[in-house]
Order: sequence, then structure tokens, then C-alpha cells
Amino acid sequence: MMETILKQLSETIREAAANRTPLCIRGGGSKDFYGGPLRGEALEIGGYRGIVDYDPTELVFTARAGTPLAEIEAVLREKGQMLAFEPPHFGIPPSPLAPLPQAGEGNVVPASPDNRMATLGGCIAAGLSGPRRPYTGAARDFVLGVRMLDGTGNDLRFGGQVMKNVAGFDVSRLMAGSLGTLGVILEVSLKMLPLPAVETTLRLAQTAAKAIALVNEWAAQPLPVSATAWTDGNLVLRLSGAAAAVDAAAKKLGGEHITPEAAARFWHGVREHTDPFFNSGQPLWRLSLKSTTPPLNLPGTQLIEWGGALRWLATDADARTVSAAAALSGGHATLFRASDKSAGVFQPLPPALQTIHRKLKQTFDPAGIFNPGRMYDWM
Repeated sequence: MMETILKQLSETIREAAANRTPLCIRGGGSKDFYGGPLRGEALEIGGYRGIVDYDPTELVFTARAGTPLAEIEAVLREKGQMLAFEPPHFGIPPSPLAPLPQAGEGNVVPASPDNRMATLGGCIAAGLSGPRRPYTGAARDFVLGVRMLDGTGNDLRFGGQVMKNVAGFDVSRLMAGSLGTLGVILEVSLKMLPLPAVETTLRLAQTAAKAIALVNEWAAQPLPVSATAWTDGNLVLRLSGAAAAVDAAAKKLGGEHITPEAAARFWHGVREHTDPFFNSGQPLWRLSLKSTTPPLNLPGTQLIEWGGALRWLATDADARTVSAAAALSGGHATLFRASDKSAGVFQPLPPALQTIHRKLKQTFDPAGIFNPGRMYDWM
């Protein structure tokens, strides 16, 4: 059955390329809100699913793109392993900020919010990582290999299933965060990590400036930190690892111990954007900055993650103001959720990087049919 689905996908792509028909690649629809508007005829890959190979002893996992992320995480959990970059699911959008596109004008009408399900392909295509990212690595860092269909319907393989396989390794990583603009992900091989033996969450009352200073100070010490988040006057810190190391670090850092149940709810809220901060009703920006950057003087409210390197900003400030503030601090801004994305979602690329992006697009998708405008209008 999977071979039949694969053949149909390839034939659809070839026909679309010949007719210059735009295609919108979709798995479970959980990331429909992210990036530019959905355009083109839907190319559904949710049916191309299933675990291809899993070797717990080698910490390597391969699955088809349509495999639900929750299914993969459940299998890994049984073996005491995890996707260490903690990919967010966003299975049901936590806020109505991004209204569903209407039919017509080449737009794709997404699946109902009640049945959206995160898939492995969408996870890698979005390239999003959760609270553990600065301490274990990003989604792209765990990609070992990728199987994909390019813009001419060719079945291609890059990378492999071991870390030492470097043939085409960079191409595999290119797919992480490409939002389906380079090709249709069919299979992904990922490296796993063991689940931590113990986890403890602490809460300390701190100003944003003091919290940023503290987490950067701790980053230079051998502490088992696995997540940080500052919000509403509190710095929340997660410690993960061996029991002795976690206990020693908790005693050294101090603060209030949060119960495991409350901690699980908090980190889930940060990862999946169900925390009240993400439901302000204002446009949500994602700012990537140097971790030591002081709090930005911008209107709105902020939640600071990743040891200070990720700033979530809920604000009604205009796009130019937010992007300029991020650029002035040596970073960049992404309009993560908003009803109006006419100013663009991603910060414009410098000319040299734009040239590279254009060449990649031309190489993998010469007819320009995959997810047009999902990243930039000129793609």
C-alpha cells in the first residue's frame, strides 16, 4: 500500500511540474498557522506513515513522514528514550489568532482544528524545537538521513542512519525548517537520547534582567540544566540527569521546588503554547537573539526561553519596530502567530543568503510548485 501511495505522490508532482500547478504539502495540518499563507492544491502525505526501523541499542529511529509524532514518542518512551529537541505538536491551535484561510484564490482550507495531528514530516519541515533545545540541540542536529521527492517527482535519499555517514548529510539538515519549499519529505532517520533518570523544576522570583544574567552565569557551570523560562516575574528552571547531580544542583541554586505534576503542566504549556501567556489575543513574535541581550524595550509582554536566546513577544507593535529591535540586537524576528501577515513572516534575508536560497529552490524545485510563498513571496 505504501508503494502505491508513493507512486501516486510522484505522479501528482510530475503532472503539477509540467503544468506549473502549485502544491501545498500537508501532513496532519498542525502547523498550518506557521509561515506564509497556504497556497496551491493540497498534496496530502498523512497516509504515508509507519515506523520503518528502530534500533534502541543504536539510538536510531526511522519512520515515514505521515507517522503521528505522538505515536513515535510513545514507542520511544517504552524503551526509555526521547526526541531530545522536544518538538512542539501544536495539534490543536491554542488561540484563534490565525483564522483559517477561506476557500478560493488558490488557498488550501486546512483540516478542522479538532482533528489536526502533528506528524514526523511536519515536525522536521517546520524545524521547531522545544524547551530542551539549547542544552541538547535543535531538530536539524538530530537528523541523520532523509528520503524525499523533489520537484520533478524523483525519489532521493540523503544521509544515512549513523552519525558517521556524511554523504549528503547537509542536504538532510536542509530539510529541517524548509517548510516544504524544497521537496516532499518521505522518511526521516533521527538520533534518539535516553530519558533523564531524574528531573526537578525550581522557581525563583526574579526580574527579567536578573534572570537573563543568572541563566547565562549558570551556562558556564557544570549544571544539569535542561530548560529555562522567565515569565511574569518568575524564573523557572528544569534540572535533568542523574539523581545525585540534580539534587546537588538544586541545593546550590535554591528556589522553590515545583511538584512534578505542576512542572509537567508548566513545561507542556511552554512547549505547546497552552500557557496563558500565549493566549493574550495579540500577535505573537519569536525573537532569536544573543542569550546575553538585555530585555528589549518593546511594548507588550515577553516570555524568555533558551537561556535568554529565545524571546516570545506578544505585542501590537508594528512589524518594522519589532524587526528593527531584533536586528539592532544582532538577531532576527519571526511573526509566529497573527491574523495579519501582510508585512511578511520571516525577517528579510541579506542578498548573499537570498542568492543561496534561490539556487537551492531552483535545484530541488525547478518549476517552483512546492508551498509557494510559505517562507518568502519570491520563493
